Amino acid sequence: MGFSLSKSMDQNLKKQQEFMLHNARLQLERQILMQNQMRERQMAMQVAWSREFLKYFGAFFCLTTVGLTAGAVKRRKPALFTPVVPLSFILAYQLDMAYGTMVYRVRGEAESIMEAEVDRLTLPHGTPTFEGIERARRSKAHLPPLAEE
Repeated sequence: MGFSLSKSMDQNLKKQQEFMLHNARLQLERQILMQNQMRERQMAMQVAWSREFLKYFGAFFCLTTVGLTAGAVKRRKPALFTPVVPLSFILAYQLDMAYGTMVYRVRGEAESIMEAEVDRLTLPHGTPTFEGIERARRSKAHLPPLAEE
């Protein structure tokens, strides 16, 4: 009788462990999906911001270019036209960010860095651990250290 009870308890324990593992996996998958959705939303906001900024900067660029060109022709001073050169670089950058392939080029460069230059990505003092975070929390709260320390 005792043996069969122990066997059934072992089966229940095994089922409970499998259930907990399944739940932990589901929770992790949900967290990954949520973080990816948040990242996609942030990127969409950045592209939308770039497009909105481009509208204002494009209008500024056009007005400035027309004004500086008219001034350069009227006063016969081509030097008045020189600010258009750096402004055109800024306009080209904004156009590429808002409507061009900059996002894809940046992603490709990031993937290249992650594959070939992993040492650039390490955090100072390594990855945070629970113990390190708990030690910092306790020192800020003026609590005694944990018994394990």
